[in-house]
Amino acid sequence: MNPTTDVIVFGAGGQVGRAVVAEARRRGLTVTAAVRTPERHADLAGPGIALVPCDVTDPAAVAGAARGHAAAVSAVYTPDVPSGDFYPAAARALVTGLGAAGVRRLVHVGVATTLETAPGVAVHDDPAFPEAYRAFSLGHAAALDLLRDSPADLDWVVVTPPLDLDRAAPGTGRYRTGGPQVLGERIAQADLATAVTDQLAGPAARHREQIAVAE
Repeated sequence: MNPTTDVIVFGAGGQVGRAVVAEARRRGLTVTAAVRTPERHADLAGPGIALVPCDVTDPAAVAGAARGHAAAVSAVYTPDVPSGDFYPAAARALVTGLGAAGVRRLVHVGVATTLETAPGVAVHDDPAFPEAYRAFSLGHAAALDLLRDSPADLDWVVVTPPLDLDRAAPGTGRYRTGGPQVLGERIAQADLATAVTDQLAGPAARHREQIAVAE
């Protein structure tokens, strides 16, 4: 991959973002780690990793940070803004900003509760689904809808792990991939990072769709 820097990771300071940065570097890719407050994540900077500030809900900031990259990863999260506001705002800014920057590949990390249990029926549609988590899931679903409606030249994929994302388990280097339906119960965070990085380019890449990954 190229051009100037291989990949920009939005949300690089979070646990999944950090795992993706580490996996990309393991493969020899150069990485721009985009975070809201670089001073809180100074440990991310290092050989092959540039740390930059970016508000992922600001299209101009996204465009400025992303310009010159071959692909982008979005692993964003914030507890400070309601999910129904944050995730659609981030999706709009990514669509607009990446388009302005000429970055055509976006790998977005989704949430398991948006996967289908039946055609057109998401996990969060179950009447027994906990109300406390519904707004978070619906925010992700709204972002997914915005990606589906994005211009055809944005080659996006939403990589969606199971509910059990094991942050402590060692990576195996193996995982299964499916469509937008619930696929399995668990995956190691390191293997999710592998799946996300595999989607940046190459024969494994899927296009303009939501996919599930699991162990």
